Amino acid sequence: MQSGNAALTVLGSFMAILLWLAGTGHAFAVRTSVFPREAPRNRQNERAIEYAKYRRTLREEARALAADDPALARELRIGRPDAPRSYDDGGLVDVNGAPREIIEALPGMTPEMAERVVRHREEHGGFVSAEEMAVDADIPADVLPLMADYTIFLR
Repeated sequence: MQSGNAALTVLGSFMAILLWLAGTGHAFAVRTSVFPREAPRNRQNERAIEYAKYRRTLREEARALAADDPALARELRIGRPDAPRSYDDGGLVDVNGAPREIIEALPGMTPEMAERVVRHREEHGGFVSAEEMAVDADIPADVLPLMADYTIFLR
């Protein structure tokens, strides 16, 4: 009887190992259908997107602050990257106060357009909105959406 138990033990062990190998093979075979592969994410691009969204939030907060308290906005030098400051406004440019070189750096702005903006600002005073600037300084309509997110008009 002991030899019968030994044979059953060997047979049981063999079956367990066989089932283990078959299960492992099957798991690898169906893995991609159960867990589909995702495209590898580029962490650097994700960080760049997060940073751009963060900068957009800073611009929105700076605009809200300027609307609520224009004097504080001027004191914090919101929209004046040419002036020393400690407040991060997310890259806003105050078209009514920034020099031509800074205005020229706005997306879609050319040196000629920046010169027209500065000339009109000096002759007639500042602007109230990006739309007014586009009309008064003859800025093309397709350029306006490019720069509107980065401009602020403090008086």
